[in-house]
Amino acid sequence: MNKYKKILVTGGAGFIGSHLVDKLIENGYEVRVLDNLFKQIHPSGHLPAYFNKKAHFLKGDVTNKENWLKALDGIDGVFHFAAAVGVGQSMYEIEHYVRVNSLGTAILLDILANKKHNVKKIIVAASMSSYGEGTYKCKNCGLIRPPLRNEKQLEKQDFNVYCPQCSQIVVPVPTSEDAKQNCNSIYAINKKNQEEMVLNVGMAYRIPAVALRYFNVYGTRQSLSNPYNGVVAIFMSRIKNNRPPIINEDGLQTRDFIHIRDVTAANIAALEEDEANYEVFNVGSGMPVTIKKIAELLAQIYKRNIKPDITSKTRKLDVRHCYADITKITDCLGWQPNMDLEKGLLEVVDWSQQEKSVDKLDFALQELAKRGLR
Repeated sequence: MNKYKKILVTGGAGFIGSHLVDKLIENGYEVRVLDNLFKQIHPSGHLPAYFNKKAHFLKGDVTNKENWLKALDGIDGVFHFAAAVGVGQSMYEIEHYVRVNSLGTAILLDILANKKHNVKKIIVAASMSSYGEGTYKCKNCGLIRPPLRNEKQLEKQDFNVYCPQCSQIVVPVPTSEDAKQNCNSIYAINKKNQEEMVLNVGMAYRIPAVALRYFNVYGTRQSLSNPYNGVVAIFMSRIKNNRPPIINEDGLQTRDFIHIRDVTAANIAALEEDEANYEVFNVGSGMPVTIKKIAELLAQIYKRNIKPDITSKTRKLDVRHCYADITKITDCLGWQPNMDLEKGLLEVVDWSQQEKSVDKLDFALQELAKRGLR
C-alpha cells in the first residue's frame, strides 16, 4: 500500500466500482471517483444512496480529456472500470461502444504517455466475453476452441458443441488465460482492445498494468432495471414481479458466477501484489452452473412458485459453455473465491427486497429480440 495512497476509480459509482471504492477506503486509501452517472445505470442521474461519502466524486466522462486530466491529478493508482457494457446492445450502438471503451481508454493512455503524472499502476476491467466459446475437450482431438455454433444446427434445436476436426460432441473444461480470444461482439472486441492497450502502454512506459477478465459478476447494487445487466439481475427483476425468467435453448448452457466481494478482493490483490504486474488474470469461481439452475435457485429463495420459461429459442452470439480456470490468479496472488453461490444469491435477494419494484426491461428486451440478439 505504501506505493499507492491515492486511487482513481473510473465508473466508481456503479456496481463493481462502488464495492471496490468501499473496500479501498476501509483499507486506508484516499479515493477519487470519475463517473458520468449514465442514466441506463443511474436512472435518476444522481449519485446512488450507497455511494461512499468519504470518496471524492467528480462527474465527468472518460471521452473528455479535460475530465481525465482533472481526475488524474495526484493519483498513484488507477482502476479503469468505466465502460459501455452489454454484448447485444454493442451490436447496434457500435459508435457509442467504441467511443466509450476504446477511445476513453486511449485518452487515459495518451495522457500517461505525454503528460507528467504520478500513476504507478493501472488495473483495467477486461471480460470473459472476449474468449467467445470456452475451451472443450474432444476424446479424439484433445483440447479445442470451437467457433460459435451455426444457425442451421441451432434451428434444429441441436444445442451441442462439436469438434471442428472430427465432429464428435465435446465436453467443456476450464478456460485459461492463454486461450485465444475469439471475440464475437463489438463489446468483446472493445474489452480485448482495452486490455491490450493498457498492457502495451504500461510495458512501454514501465507503468505496471494488470487486466482482470471478469466472468459473470453478481451481487448487491446491480441495477435491476437495466436489461443489459447479467442474467442474475434480469431473472431477479422478473421473479420479483411475479413473471417467469425467460431462458433460451434448453437451459443447460453454463456460466461462471462470481460474487462481487470475491471480485473486490481480486482487485485489491491486483493493486497490492507486485506479482500481478503486466499480467492477465481470470476472475471467476471456476465452477460452471446452468442458467436453469440460477432461475430455480432464485425462485426458491424468493419463495415464488415460478418455473422458468425455457423457450428452445436461440440468440445470435450466445456461447454454450464458458467457465474460468483460476489456477493462475490463485498461484500468483493467493486469491480464491470464498462466497458460496446459494448464500451469495440469498444476500442479493435480501437486498433486492428493499429496492423499489421497477421493471423497465420489456422495451429494451423487445429491441434486442427484433435484432435477433435476444
